[in-house]
Amino acid sequence: MPEGHSVHRITRQFARNFVGRPVQLSSPQGRFAAGAAQLSGHVMTDARAVGKQMFLEFDNGLWLRVHLGMYGAWDFAGDIIMDATIASSNGRMGQTNQRGTDLAPVLDSAGENSMHSIGAPRRTRVRMAEQEKEIDQLDTFPPEPVGQVRVRLLTDTVSADLRGPTACEVLDPAQVDAVLARLGPDPQLDDSPEAEQRFVDIVRKKPTRIGLLLMDQSVVSGIGNVYRAELLFRARINPHAPGKSLTEESLRALWRDWAHLLAIGVNTGQMMTMDDLTGEDYRLAMKNRADRHWVYKREGLPCRVCGTHITLEEMGARKLYYCPSCQA
Repeated sequence: MPEGHSVHRITRQFARNFVGRPVQLSSPQGRFAAGAAQLSGHVMTDARAVGKQMFLEFDNGLWLRVHLGMYGAWDFAGDIIMDATIASSNGRMGQTNQRGTDLAPVLDSAGENSMHSIGAPRRTRVRMAEQEKEIDQLDTFPPEPVGQVRVRLLTDTVSADLRGPTACEVLDPAQVDAVLARLGPDPQLDDSPEAEQRFVDIVRKKPTRIGLLLMDQSVVSGIGNVYRAELLFRARINPHAPGKSLTEESLRALWRDWAHLLAIGVNTGQMMTMDDLTGEDYRLAMKNRADRHWVYKREGLPCRVCGTHITLEEMGARKLYYCPSCQA
């Protein structure tokens, strides 16, 4: 499932290529025909992500809400203003079990985005979900829909096709507010002391294990399986510890580390969770999952810190990775 950084990156693509333009919507699959008709022909006025959900606003006051879930993906095609980190990848990037990207042309030595990722439009096709991939060059525009396309958004230069989402619906402003009220804070949108305090207060009231709380989108938005494992290791927190047993100081540090890692993911397209890498070590980590995570997908391998074998178990119907020594 795409984690929060992926949804923010997809939203950036809509902001660059659709916001401010009239958009034609259709449902090649047919399941979203009525919703498409409500929005078609209107100008997109805003694109925003909250955690794993995306909201696209139109000038008639209605919003399109999309949650990709486990299998959803967007295909962009046309004269796309494309993120430079996608263009530099020469293949798949973003997914933890795929080849990444050499970001030397677009990142400085500290891994910071030094170009703000915007270049000139070029005709191509890009798939964005848990991973990002430039698919192929585009011969005709708009391309024929491929597969079960729930909704197509089309301007005079760019199309975006959505397949396999968990949610795709039209909402009015009151309904959007109701959805947002159920979501926990997202540090990409609000990293204020108030947002931090909200996270701390929610967790400290809960007897639920912290490994489950971090995956609860009503507690904090955007964290998935990879970031859960890595955040807890970096904080040396046992994933089985009840939320209410953790100190306020440790939870504040956890929130700030989530803000830090999420910003890196949004800027690079990679779930880079190892700090202080430079030179060749940084290049290797950006290209290969095995070199950029502390515990995720490293079950049975020695901990990078203490040498104890990394443990794999199930928590909340998802795989959980941790070091039983460092996180005792």
